[in-house]
Amino acid sequence: MKESQCNISPLTKSTLALILAGGRGSRLRQLTAWRTKPAVPFGGKFRIIDFPLSNCINAGIRRIAVLTQYKAHSLLQHLSNGWSFLRGEFGEYVEILPASQRMGESWYAGTADAVFQNLDILRHHGPQYILILAGDHIYKMDYGKMLAHHAKHDADMTVSCIEVPLEEAKSFGVMSLDHNSRVVEFKEKPENPEPMIGRPDKALASMGIYIFNANFLYEQLIRDASEPKSSHDFGHDIIPHIVSRYKVVGFPFRDPETGGKIYWRDVGTIDAFWEANLELIGVTPELNLYDKNWPIWTHQAQLPPAKFVFDNDGRRGTATDTMVSGGCIISGASIKHSLLFSNVVVNEGSNVENSVILPDVEIGKDCHINNAVIDKGCYIANGLSVGCDPESDDRHFHVSENGVVLVTPNMLGQNIHHAV
Repeated sequence: MKESQCNISPLTKSTLALILAGGRGSRLRQLTAWRTKPAVPFGGKFRIIDFPLSNCINAGIRRIAVLTQYKAHSLLQHLSNGWSFLRGEFGEYVEILPASQRMGESWYAGTADAVFQNLDILRHHGPQYILILAGDHIYKMDYGKMLAHHAKHDADMTVSCIEVPLEEAKSFGVMSLDHNSRVVEFKEKPENPEPMIGRPDKALASMGIYIFNANFLYEQLIRDASEPKSSHDFGHDIIPHIVSRYKVVGFPFRDPETGGKIYWRDVGTIDAFWEANLELIGVTPELNLYDKNWPIWTHQAQLPPAKFVFDNDGRRGTATDTMVSGGCIISGASIKHSLLFSNVVVNEGSNVENSVILPDVEIGKDCHINNAVIDKGCYIANGLSVGCDPESDDRHFHVSENGVVLVTPNMLGQNIHHAV
């Protein structure tokens, strides 16, 4: 999508984006033991937070604040290295808003409270609209279209929504729209989700992407902060309160050309993370990382090209149906249907299949890795097998519900204690 095709307008230029990036991401198990979920590597060279950040930049929203809390060092280092190119003298920035007890003695107690605790900063920036984003989803979206939808309907708040299978809807905020796109009902993570009219197998789910008129948001945050029984969360408290009292509209997230389903992933579990990464290997994946008109921006380390060495029988460096990032060396090893992040070394006699190998991993000689996620910095000793013996995997590593094996340095006795 070329910039001229985007909805870059006075709407986007008068918008401040807030990216909520403080969550623990506990469903990703040990992958988030030393990093917050938005800082988890994804797609060979990116971090999860690069996707909402890139959407902002590509859509013409250049005033961005990232709210951090849980184990944020890795995230802060990434933002410093990769997102400091905006020019403050032009009113462009990626600003960090850490939990700092600005409004009392508590840390961020919920998504709404995180924004409330920075109310003075938001007022200082003086936006007309505030775009609130989750920092832990993978998708491409032109927020300008959503802003135009918000302005067209003269809404107080707009919620982006997507169709999901009914059996999965209990993990989301579920909403119903009338014929004018107005939200007439909203329930956060209902036990029995309401299906869409005429679509008994689908529900309309909130994506956690919100647009507020700024002054309206301030009023609602102040009101909610005074409610002693509130959990101070947008989905549980703010939206249910305002749906029947103010104009809240839905923005269905669909393919702009076909009107059909569009790519959006919550990579919040090991299985979802593994699957979403390996989807990228396909000939025509739903998420196109090669789209020059909508690039995903990130910190680009200065690395040499990937290298494949040895061409002897039984000692040949090969990779098939695989994505290999810069700095990798495949030395007499075989890689199949896998994704290798930067600076991965795989030594001779080893086989890697159906696996996601995060940066700075070295796999020794004669190893067998299958259906695995290998965390950053691991050294896999010579002859070690992962994903081949379920009993051994259960004893030493974490095995997901669908049989994906997660290996981290700590599990290998390599207590490196860092997540950069």
